[in-house]
Amino acid sequence: MSADASTGTFLQGLERGLAVIRAFSAETPSLTLSEVARDVGITPATARRILLTLEQLGYVRSDGRRFTLTPRVLALGWAYLSSLDLGDIAGPFMEELSAQTRESCSIATLDLPDIVYVARVPTRRIMTVALGVGARLPAYATSMGRVLLAGLPEDELTAYLESAETEQLTEHTLTSPEELRDVVRRAGEDGYALVDQELELGLRSIAVPILDSRGRAAAALNVSAHASRSTKAALESEALKPLQDCAEQIGTALRRRGRI
Repeated sequence: MSADASTGTFLQGLERGLAVIRAFSAETPSLTLSEVARDVGITPATARRILLTLEQLGYVRSDGRRFTLTPRVLALGWAYLSSLDLGDIAGPFMEELSAQTRESCSIATLDLPDIVYVARVPTRRIMTVALGVGARLPAYATSMGRVLLAGLPEDELTAYLESAETEQLTEHTLTSPEELRDVVRRAGEDGYALVDQELELGLRSIAVPILDSRGRAAAALNVSAHASRSTKAALESEALKPLQDCAEQIGTALRRRGRI
């Protein structure tokens, strides 16, 4: 037992709650109550109280027998990721990308139902909304959002699509779960997403994932351009390769520092 535990400042209930969340993994995405109790080393009664609490808070869902995590657990990692000084690490690479493409570029993470900007290098203002670190945009209508949604497990993506409050932001915005599932699946297959004036008229954006040490999308990097300056074909032919190279460089730098 630690010194803090012996002095009464150690919260065993919190420790056990976090241990229950960590019990779920890519290998065990779905667990029964008894499996959680066994894996964490707690009694079934304690496991039940913790799981039901997490379910009420929205971090866990259950089909009556098995439990799975929900996308809300991603919010727990946001504070960590936002404290990484990611902008300092990614900044030089993004500056080079922006100079090469002559367009704005950004990095965002997923905090459903939104993406959250964690780094940005603007060249000129191309949106009516001012964007900066901490800005939030709906995941379904953004290139970075679709790249990050493509990295979700199928059940989490389904839960998001069924609960997302989509809005027809422009005449081009895709809002139906079926259409969005198709474009998200395509983003996963292609390794990038291109959104054409769905978030705002006149704005085109192309994004790729920044991968962690397990090959999962920890964040997304995009290049945005005004439609009058760059066609969809031009974004793909001129910006995609530099974007992919930059994402790999940033990912490598972050992985070497043990940040992702």
